[in-house]
Parts: sequence; C-alpha cells; structure tokens
Amino acid sequence: MSCAARLFNSKSDQTLYSRITPSKDQFATQQARWNDLADFLKSRLREDTDYPMSTWLQGSYKFDTQIRPWKAGAEFDIDLGLYFEWAGDDEDGDYDPEGFKQFVQNALLDYADDKDNDATGVADPKERCCRISFKPDFHIDVPSYHLDRGADRRALATETNGWEASDPKAIYKWFKELFDNASDRALLRRLACYVKMWAALKFEEEARPSSITLTVLVGEAMEDLDWSESDDDDDVLERVITVVADRLDDSAEVPNPVDANENLNRLNADATAELRSRLRDFEDTARRANAATTEANAAEIWTEAFEHFFPMPEDLDDEEGEASGTVAQAETVKGMALMAYAFDPQIRVRAVSKDNENYVKEGINSLATIVKNCTIRFELVNAGQLPAGSAVRWTVRNRGHEAWNKNDIGHYSGDEHFSDEHSEYNGKHAMDLTVYQYGRIIGRRRVEINVRGQAMPPRNLPNKRIFRRR
Repeated sequence: MSCAARLFNSKSDQTLYSRITPSKDQFATQQARWNDLADFLKSRLREDTDYPMSTWLQGSYKFDTQIRPWKAGAEFDIDLGLYFEWAGDDEDGDYDPEGFKQFVQNALLDYADDKDNDATGVADPKERCCRISFKPDFHIDVPSYHLDRGADRRALATETNGWEASDPKAIYKWFKELFDNASDRALLRRLACYVKMWAALKFEEEARPSSITLTVLVGEAMEDLDWSESDDDDDVLERVITVVADRLDDSAEVPNPVDANENLNRLNADATAELRSRLRDFEDTARRANAATTEANAAEIWTEAFEHFFPMPEDLDDEEGEASGTVAQAETVKGMALMAYAFDPQIRVRAVSKDNENYVKEGINSLATIVKNCTIRFELVNAGQLPAGSAVRWTVRNRGHEAWNKNDIGHYSGDEHFSDEHSEYNGKHAMDLTVYQYGRIIGRRRVEINVRGQAMPPRNLPNKRIFRRR
C-alpha cells in the first residue's frame, strides 16, 4: 500500500497537483484575454468574410487538464476554436482552408499591434492553427473550422491538407461522460495532469506525445481498472501507467475515441519506441515509490519522475503546523520519527549580496532571512565522511507568489558537493539535499531560505572632504 497519497492531492497548496496546475490569478488572466480575443475575432472576421462566426474553447483548458509550464520561460497553452458557419459541404465556402487561415492570421497580427492587448507576437501559421502569445506566460492557438450547424458537423482548416474531419466538441463530450461520479472525473483530470507533466519533463517538444493522445490513453486506461483496489492518486497512477505501457507494446496506434479512422499518435517509429521505454521507467519509479515504507522515501523516489514539482513531506507539514525543519537525523511522516538515516549531511550556507559585498549571512544547516539578489553557496562540509558508492542530489523547491507567477517552481541543482544559487523571489524556499548509496537513500537535509525585501542598495562611497578658505 502506498504512503504518499497526500503529497499528490490534498487541501495544501504544496501538493503535486497544485504545483503543476495554474494559480487562480494565472487562470483569471488567461480567461480575461481569451474572452477579449474571441470577441475581437468574431466581430472582425464577420466583417471580413460575411460569414456568421462563433468560438469554442477546446483542449486542455476546456478539459480542465492544463498544466503549468515545466520550466521558466515556457508558456501555458490555450486552444480557442474559431468557426466559420455555412450550410453544406466544406468546399462550398467562398475560400479554401488556407484562405480562411490567412484571414485569421491577419486579424491576429492587427490585434497584436494594439499595445493594450499585451500581445508579444504572432507566430507564422502552423499546419492546423495560428498562434498569438501574450504577457506574461501564455499563448493562444486558434484553429479554424467550417461548422454546418444544422448537421452538427465540423471540419478543420489545414495549411497543406485541405479540410480535415475533426470534432473537438465530440471528444470533449466523450471525456466528460467517461465517469458518472464527480470524484472519479476529478481523479481522471488529475491523472491526466500528472502524466502530461511527466511527459513535459522527460521529452523534448518535437518527440513528446500530444496532450490529447496522453489524455485519451489515461482515460481509456482508467476505464479498465478495478476500482475496488484503491482510489488513491499514487496507487491509481501506477496502475494506469502499466495499462498504457502494455497497450503501446501491443500497438502504437491510439484511435480517436470518436473517430476510429484517426490515429492520435503522430510520433514516428523511433519516438514511439522511446515513449515505450520511458513509460517502463515511469512504471518502475511508481512501483518502487508505492513500495516504500515511509512517506519521505516515497517522495524522493517520485522525484525521479516529477523532479522539483514533487513536494516533500515538510512542505505539507509546515502548512499544517507540524514539525518540519531538517530531516537529516530521522525520516518523518506527519512529524513522527520512524527511522534514523545512516548519514547526517552538514551544510554550510553563505549568502552575499551582489549589490553590496558587505552584506553577508552565514550558517550551518540554516540561514537567517536574506534580501533579494544574493548569491548563495550550499556546501556539504562533511563530504569526506561519505561512504563508498555515495552520490548526492541538490533540488530547489520554490514557494510564494513571485516564484509561482514566474512559473519558477524550482529545479534540479546538480550532483556536486556544493551548489550555487541566487535569491530572486520573495518567499520561503528550500534547498533539499539527498544522499544515496548504490541507489538507496542514506541521508537527507533541508535548508530553508527565507527571502524578504528588495535587493541591498550599493555600498555608499566615502564623502569627499570639502575644504573652505577662511
């Protein structure tokens, strides 16, 4: 039985699910922008083409499976379907698919020219959509469709393949009706987010399975599960990964559940083989994590899959008012010591302001509150006592609105006996050190870093003496 379920999903804002999904402020910013863009496009393109216009959200935003960018600088993705309406066949329109897409591209360029719209640019037309990006961290893809409202039929305008049968409304309805129970539907959405974030972290974009492919694989795998075993997120995730891996070993095809003639898996043979291999690694990680005897050990193993996004028990315990602090001497679950570690890491921490070299803070295993724009060195001072076969891993886990609004949730910080970081955001952050021996965890230490206030002012130069003649 697993022991890390609360780290996946609970009331805390430091669970895996909360760390990989957009904040309320980010969601509100996106909502305001796509609403404004939708109104502009409907009005503008009705004038340009004389066709009735409508829009419909689709993709991850509509499915409520949108994940946070996996690294600082990456963007949230929104899909806003744009529908040109007429009765009859696709070819009955006054323009070809490329022509309709060009109208959309031109409208986006004009929208972006208005500085009040916070647009940062319009990409060249893609095969199946146009894209406009916005401050601070998201883009909106705009696919164009022909809609025959009377026949309730849709077709997608592509750049080179003409009209393509495609019905995003039908696949959304399939997803929504997979489970009758609201809690099961919520679990499905969370599992889709977990798998999508894993894929974002482990694959380059060009070799990554699409969001809809992963969503369909997870949904159909969950349909096959025996719900009497467990409904904890970590248990169900392990079983879903196994079902998906087994399925792709049998066949690389992922038929669209509402159109069996469409294969959603557009990866080539080599990329599909890599997906199979990494799914088995994911499965192994999940199996080892769920077999761990303590929550902290399970969390360290899950970090192999979810890196800095996966929280440690201290993240939740601190919010609940329980003992947290360092965990070098004993592994804890909800504040209770369970077992002693074999190695007790001792970490020297030194912070120096980049703006004023006289501002220096130092400590062992802890550090007083510091200001922004400091360099921080973490050094394992008893590295000479490490047992043979040992290895270390440093992981930064950021907290606070400033870091989250920049989508800088943290990062892997190296495997040397020291690590250099920088205080960029106000908030309570953590540097976690994990010590392994032949793959087994033998020591852990957390150093909390509290950042408050702005950067230090530059050091004042001595005043020049002024001599006055009597």
